Amino acid sequence: MTVLLPGRAVRWSAWALAVAVPVTFLAVFFAWPVLALVGRGFVTDGAVDLSGFAEVFSTPRTWRLVGLTLGQAVVGTLLSVGLGVPGAYVLYRCTFRGQGAVRALVTVPFVLPTVVVGVAFRALLTESGPLGFLDIDGTFAAIVAALVFFNYSVVVRTVGGLWEHLDPRAEQAARALGASPARALWTVTLPALAPAIASAAAVVFLFCATAFGVVLVLGNQRYGTIETEIWIQTVQFLDLRTAAVLSIVQLVVVSSALWVAARARSRREHALNLSAATRSTHPLRLRPVRGSDLGAAVLTALVVVVLLTWPLVNLLVRSFRTPSGWGIGNYVALGTTGGNNALTDTVWTAAGTSLRTAAAATAIALVVGGLVALVVSRRPRAPAARRAVSVLDSAFMLPLGVSAVTVGFGFLITLDTPLGLDVDLRTSGLLVPIAQAVVAVPLVVRTVLPVLRAIDPRQREVAATLGAPPRRVLATVDWPIAARSLGLAIGFAFAVSLGEFGATSFLARPDSTTLPIVIFRLIGRPGAENYGMALAASVVLAAITATVMLGAERLRGERTGEF
Repeated sequence: MTVLLPGRAVRWSAWALAVAVPVTFLAVFFAWPVLALVGRGFVTDGAVDLSGFAEVFSTPRTWRLVGLTLGQAVVGTLLSVGLGVPGAYVLYRCTFRGQGAVRALVTVPFVLPTVVVGVAFRALLTESGPLGFLDIDGTFAAIVAALVFFNYSVVVRTVGGLWEHLDPRAEQAARALGASPARALWTVTLPALAPAIASAAAVVFLFCATAFGVVLVLGNQRYGTIETEIWIQTVQFLDLRTAAVLSIVQLVVVSSALWVAARARSRREHALNLSAATRSTHPLRLRPVRGSDLGAAVLTALVVVVLLTWPLVNLLVRSFRTPSGWGIGNYVALGTTGGNNALTDTVWTAAGTSLRTAAAATAIALVVGGLVALVVSRRPRAPAARRAVSVLDSAFMLPLGVSAVTVGFGFLITLDTPLGLDVDLRTSGLLVPIAQAVVAVPLVVRTVLPVLRAIDPRQREVAATLGAPPRRVLATVDWPIAARSLGLAIGFAFAVSLGEFGATSFLARPDSTTLPIVIFRLIGRPGAENYGMALAASVVLAAITATVMLGAERLRGERTGEF
């Protein structure tokens, strides 16, 4: 029988607590609601009934939705990667004046609420919009364009983070041996970047396949996905069996994408220790000669101006257009309940609610995600322990891909008496922040974890050898390096919580409506006054989100996470 020394027992107890807190959170607020909803769809009168699969997959509508989901995910991923890799080169491998501002601008779309992105593209593509002549409003092309707008920064930041540190000597050796710039790029650079590109593609595919707000706003009645169909079946038809089958299909797709991302991510983390960024970058070369950066720079400029900036500028301009002419009437109306009392609260009241709930969700996500990152960053020697750490890492990525609608509806059917306690969380004001935290935790983990893993373990060993207890090792070795990434993680979690729409649409009470829900309601109400208020409210929400992210971006260190 092994007897643990007091100090060792305290250390093991601390690590056990660090594992137990996030695992309990994930089990109670994610696994249980999701499994309960899925189980309710397949259990009839206490017996398992799988006939729902045959019923759902016998309808052409299901196959059409699966095809649209995979189609928009594949096309959106290919375009995001095709445009994002040159952007990563220009923004991370080259140096030029204003580079920091452009990087921040590229980041903003990723954290914008999906409802705002949908409203911005609708204002651009509608019949009276600047691109109305294209006649693609409410089409597959409009949805894909919005998804590329949303995910471009994922590719740029993920690939650029590695490219910035890629040792240039291998490419220089290929050029010295006579390889053209294109051949050196194809045979040397791109293979080295392949893990980062694959990781980014898997994440983008995940986001495209589970898009909700964008598809709901831009797809109209003709285009839907598995995610929107789960929402329709649960909210409009209360058909839990069909929703459960679709949730299973989505889980299979998500799990496959996460597996690919985890494999690629593992290779990428080993490749981070390559060289300092200052050794790899060079000034942007725009002269039209052999080996210049002109092509990549022009393509990146077009993407930044046309795809990323134009929809937001147009949204801002259109928000000042009222039924009686140009002015601030739409912003003044934000203090009202809209035309024909479309809202129960004013937009400013909803904005205050959004800020409070996002702050609470961020605090929860930071505690849970920080503990997960701390535990997973360790590489234990025992194979069983390493596998357990890997499983824990993958488990906390699942909320990124599982339908937020499924999570929200699962909350409603399970949290009346959680763990047998006589507490009905469904009436608690904490329910929305908890649901938003479930979505934000993976982003906190993915932002902090690579930084912790990049710390040389010998630094911890030296500190421990010199007599520092574990808490002092954390305070003097881990914390100084991880603190900046924690600041960035706070910004990501706050911005994502502000824009969360899927789960919140189920859980928000009439007296605690958030800003994305108010915008969606205004879009669905008739009248130019309500539409103008929706545009103005979208600008307000986008401005808050962008301000948060620009502040968080200043905390980005040389080595931060994947987003």
